[in-house]
Amino acid sequence: MTVRVLVPSGALGLGYDAAAMRRGIAAEPDIIAIDGGSTDSGPSYLGRGVSKYSRASTKAEWSGLIEAAAAAGVPLVIGTAGTCGADGAVDWLVGITEEILAETGGSARVAVLKSGQSAADVGRALASGRITPLHPAPDIDGEVLGGCGNIVALAGAEQVNAALDTGADIVIAGRTTDTAIIAALPLARGCHPGGAWHGAKIGECGALCATNPQSGVIMLEFDGEGFNVSPLADGARATPHTVSAHMLYENADPFILHEPGGHLDVTDARYRALDATRVRVTGSRWVPSERYTVKLEGARRVGYQCVMLALLRDRRYVRNVDDWCSGVLSGCRAKVSARLGLEPEGFDIELRVIGRNATLGSLENRVNDAVELGVLAIVTAGSRDAVDEIGKTLNPYLLHHPLTLDEEQPTFAFPFSPAELERGEVFEFCLNHVMELRDPMEAFVLEVREIG
Repeated sequence: MTVRVLVPSGALGLGYDAAAMRRGIAAEPDIIAIDGGSTDSGPSYLGRGVSKYSRASTKAEWSGLIEAAAAAGVPLVIGTAGTCGADGAVDWLVGITEEILAETGGSARVAVLKSGQSAADVGRALASGRITPLHPAPDIDGEVLGGCGNIVALAGAEQVNAALDTGADIVIAGRTTDTAIIAALPLARGCHPGGAWHGAKIGECGALCATNPQSGVIMLEFDGEGFNVSPLADGARATPHTVSAHMLYENADPFILHEPGGHLDVTDARYRALDATRVRVTGSRWVPSERYTVKLEGARRVGYQCVMLALLRDRRYVRNVDDWCSGVLSGCRAKVSARLGLEPEGFDIELRVIGRNATLGSLENRVNDAVELGVLAIVTAGSRDAVDEIGKTLNPYLLHHPLTLDEEQPTFAFPFSPAELERGEVFEFCLNHVMELRDPMEAFVLEVREIG
């Protein structure tokens, strides 16, 4: 038994090589599988339940994939729809699908798999001891859960196969593991389980496991012993190095990958070049677990935020930027507390020095003599009004604050006006836990819709 899974790209919205896709369809895949997102871009998308990708780009690419799947006569499946996989993001992509089919005169059976969890249900699971923290998990209780904008459970292969078993032409799934949408059909058809999960991990990001990684399109062929990886774009090649290296991607252990229902162990995997572009992998092992658990993700609002940017070019201020920032912070914080009546723990002002250590902070180990520095101010507080007031209080400090009291007043540059840019609500991840299920579908909702 051989199962061919065509992966157009690492995520819907990133684009894919149209010529390579045509080659993939000509190779007669059994399914087309694409990821819809992840937590890579932070908690805001999950907290708000929205996509980070352009709707126009998503619609154009999704339309092309619907057409390709129909031409090939195979199912099309997407996991983590709308970047975050929240129920609202799933509905967003379902709406786009309805639009596409109406415009093209097409029709499809669409299985909609939702991963959203209510705070009450998760709270009951917590109380019954069915939730286990993963290091470094924060403490959670009913108040934390109730404050989440969205909570999702990561579906595995079992839930994706339940959706495929409906005979769906299209599966739109909420939050799934990146690998589940690829591993599901090979597992259902009896392919090697270790190979199914390992190949799914290698192919989750499309051609990232090959040279020319931006080309996107790859074919994964699964069988009873392992899998083959074949990038399909011109100039793209898979090698034992590029394929094996992908186990390091977003994975704490390069040999172990945890999934619902067990874990993948690639300690004994062997990678062999079949030719100049394709790689064969065998020896991977799937280890079932005694409990069936799914990971939970949740994001809660922690306040509101605005940002400001000041540019420093004066040599003396560039050399003494730490002292300048310290003076700005101490002066502004004291004024905010005195005039707005806010306690120090009720707001936060952070200054990051762009061009020196804005990314790594105190961990930065490379020092240079900058001509110009940008000072990024991040103001966070519990309300929009407080953020607006603090930003306006900070404004004159960033514009005119001197290093010493006896010198002429300096003037620095804001690249835009107004200087305070409102970011609105800000969120933080607050769940790093797994939840035990008595049945794999217990935490998920599956609906089938006839569209068109």
